[in-house]
Amino acid sequence: MKNNRLSRFAIPYVIWMALFVVAPIIMVVIYAFSASVGGFTLDNFAKMGTYTVVFTRSFKLALIATAICVLIGYPVSYKMSKEGPRFQRLAMVLIMLPMWMNFLLRTYSWMAILENNGLLNQLFRKIGLIALYNNLFGTDISFFRMINTQGAVVLGMVYNYLPFMILPIYSVIVKLDHSLIEAARDLGANSVQVFRRVILPLSLPGVLSGITMVFVPSVSTFAISKMLGGGTEMLLGDLIEQQYMGGAYNPYLGAAISLVMMVIVVICMVVMNRFGEGEEQAVMM
Repeated sequence: MKNNRLSRFAIPYVIWMALFVVAPIIMVVIYAFSASVGGFTLDNFAKMGTYTVVFTRSFKLALIATAICVLIGYPVSYKMSKEGPRFQRLAMVLIMLPMWMNFLLRTYSWMAILENNGLLNQLFRKIGLIALYNNLFGTDISFFRMINTQGAVVLGMVYNYLPFMILPIYSVIVKLDHSLIEAARDLGANSVQVFRRVILPLSLPGVLSGITMVFVPSVSTFAISKMLGGGTEMLLGDLIEQQYMGGAYNPYLGAAISLVMMVIVVICMVVMNRFGEGEEQAVMM
């Protein structure tokens, strides 16, 4: 009886999920397999072949940004876990502080930094770096082109999504059982062996969670690529927005692209979860 009473509190959540999660997905599936004149069709998926470059670019930049976040986020998380509570609280505030600012404002700030007459290029002129470059390579440039490039897009992804990599890894490492580390040292393992055989495998769930939380928004972003890529580096998010909001209005094609992207992301998540379970079983053995 008590469980039945408590289950009533889940009814608003179920209704919310049905209206704003399940129903939109069903609509996307229906549109993806429908033609503008009605009826079932697979033409929407056939037309996606013309956007192979966009798919390749989206996954390439998302993978690069995710790899950079892992290379930066893991050492930061590991260092935080080794420090005292006061340092950890301060570091957590510094990591979360940019997240309190609007996403678009943070990206706009990078536009001001990276543009041709932005803060970085002004600094390079004052310290003579641009003049030195011209003398070494015989060029006559007045600025380094940083905005409207793939590098700027990746930088925007890393800056905006790095906290999503640090926090899961840190939350796992800080909760590790230190008796396992002490046991490994008692058995003669050095610091490198302890990290490779104990800490890294046990922290893998946090790494996989961070990879998922960074890769999924990176591969589907459109604001970062539009603002820092100048519209020249179109990603999947830009392509989908174009089909729904742009001049090339075709919600059926947009739904097909969205459905394929959702399937790919789900497959990636399943593979990473399987890999994490395999590593945990290997450690337990």
